Amino acid sequence: MKLYKEDVKTSEVLEWKGVHLLHFSGSSCSQKTRIVLNLKAVKWTSHTINLLKAENYSEWYLGINPRGLVPTLVHDGDVHIESNDIIKYLDDTFETPKLIANHQKDAVSDDLMHEDQLHLDLRTLTFGFAIPQFLAGKSPEALNTLEVNEGTVHGTIDTHKNIQLAFWRGFAKSGITSEQATLSANRFKEALTRFDQQLADQPYLLGDDLSMLDIAWFVYAHRLQSTGYPLKRLHPRLAAWYKSLHAKPEFAKEVVDPFPLRVIRFLTQRYQALTNTTLEKVTGI
Repeated sequence: MKLYKEDVKTSEVLEWKGVHLLHFSGSSCSQKTRIVLNLKAVKWTSHTINLLKAENYSEWYLGINPRGLVPTLVHDGDVHIESNDIIKYLDDTFETPKLIANHQKDAVSDDLMHEDQLHLDLRTLTFGFAIPQFLAGKSPEALNTLEVNEGTVHGTIDTHKNIQLAFWRGFAKSGITSEQATLSANRFKEALTRFDQQLADQPYLLGDDLSMLDIAWFVYAHRLQSTGYPLKRLHPRLAAWYKSLHAKPEFAKEVVDPFPLRVIRFLTQRYQALTNTTLEKVTGI
């Protein structure tokens, strides 16, 4: 989604030349965007937005992306938000290699929309089983900054942020409940079962060629495995597909977790194993 010039309050970015990505290393939406840039060999300038320090809710960043989400792409002064719109823009702008074939545009758009609808489910499982609440939560001050921000999208005060506010305030109050986790896990199980069946007679999700859909779901599969989701047991073909993509450096280097996070996740999941509160135990999948 390309913003209007008047939507962009941090006007300095309107003067930026070339391709700039405002992103965070551990953000799944940032990861898939970086993989696309890698595959297309696009030269780009990195601007890290640290989500752990709530830099995405700073006045400077909200002046670029009023939703406070990463990534944001700035290309020759044009500002693009929403990761699936960004990767489709990149495919149209930098054509080699083509990751969305013309005859597959409708199918890819539909499946990317479904992937986007599952983003809060991915967040639910991540913060329920991979990252402890004290690290994941957002401060009341940060959320208040987002709430009072009057940023616009296409000239209209943006209400999309209400989805984010509702999630984070619910998370602060109740954490991730077993009911939420079970619903999210089963939504993923349904989606991944379909993909597993498609891979019975083809190497990629849409056939013989790598597509944007493979990139998006590779990132989701990687994150799900980090939560303890039993990908290999439930979806063996998808697990093999994931392994083959992870062998590609353009994919693998974008999903490497920092060592401290790996330690925290190991300790968190060790505790869950001892207390029978792993993802498999809680959700029954």
